[in-house]
Amino acid sequence: MFPKPVASTSEAPADPADLYAALDLGTNSCRMLIAQPQGSQFHVVDSFSRSVQLGRGLEKHRSLSRASIDRTIAALKLCRRKLELHKVRHARLVATEACRRATNGAAFLRRIEHETGLKLEIIRPEEEARLAVISCAPLVSRHTTQLLVVDIGGGSTELVWIDLSRVAPLERARAIMRMRGRLSDSPKDTPFPGAKVVDWISIPLGVATLKDQFEDVADEGARFALMSCHFEEMMCDFLPYQTACGGGCGKTDTPPRRDFQIIGTSGTVTTVAATHLGLRRYDRNKVDGLRMTSEQIDAVIRQYLALGPEGRRRDPRIGRDRQALILSGSAILQTLMRIWPTDRLSVADRGLREGLLYAMMSADGVLEDGPI
Repeated sequence: MFPKPVASTSEAPADPADLYAALDLGTNSCRMLIAQPQGSQFHVVDSFSRSVQLGRGLEKHRSLSRASIDRTIAALKLCRRKLELHKVRHARLVATEACRRATNGAAFLRRIEHETGLKLEIIRPEEEARLAVISCAPLVSRHTTQLLVVDIGGGSTELVWIDLSRVAPLERARAIMRMRGRLSDSPKDTPFPGAKVVDWISIPLGVATLKDQFEDVADEGARFALMSCHFEEMMCDFLPYQTACGGGCGKTDTPPRRDFQIIGTSGTVTTVAATHLGLRRYDRNKVDGLRMTSEQIDAVIRQYLALGPEGRRRDPRIGRDRQALILSGSAILQTLMRIWPTDRLSVADRGLREGLLYAMMSADGVLEDGPI
């Protein structure tokens, strides 16, 4: 079992000087972690998560709606209270695809600062991808020489392929953790010359945007197939995809490789994992680090399609707000698992917030060099 980067709320009050906060305002959710360094990991002191559906209608109108803005600002006011309560001194607050794409994204951030006092920054897709990779470092196997990290968001999906073949097996997770600068930097510009980013891509299709593009297709089976095909078409500029498929769309016949690992981080991946485990209540300790086979993932997706919209709404692991999103997310996930030579997926209940925390703490030198 891999060590977890988070823990339950601390009983003793934390020293504000030791606290770090990371806030991720995405297309669907507003989420925040407040944590303190603990050895080579961190310990969560407080957290926040709320579905704000910021990107609702964005695909059609190209701007954030008044209702979405109001929901988001209400959530951010709660985040501000937590930051004030804990007297957090080190924080990074970021916004992603919805604010990047919206014509009123910059004006929205100015309103946030005016009404909440919080100053958010819109990060570039490359930075979002790098932080997602860093968050998954503890899940990298020492047997892995080729790594694909997949972050399925609400408005976009980031794919990063890393060659670890020149890194010593016991240093591979640490090589990922210490990634600096731009993903497009040459290997000589990184602290670990052997850790090479082969290619990365930010596809402007996430669970919300992909759903919105095909919501007029009535038949769910046909909609699922169209979403899968459309997502695969958008990967054609990704170099590892060209290698796997010979430059054309289709299934690879390459046999599974033990040294190749896919790590998936998103609500889609963790929901599929929870369904596979038959959990009645979500349990992060059982989901994070789980390895699922392609057959297990396909079985869950067939179950989602068989349930239909109403059945998915009643499923407590999915819920009313996410029943349509889980279908588009599953189309992305199944497409990725079909293309590359592995029959397993490592499930990561971690993402941008954890990556932000690791990056801030690592830059400040407050993480120890013990085992990850």
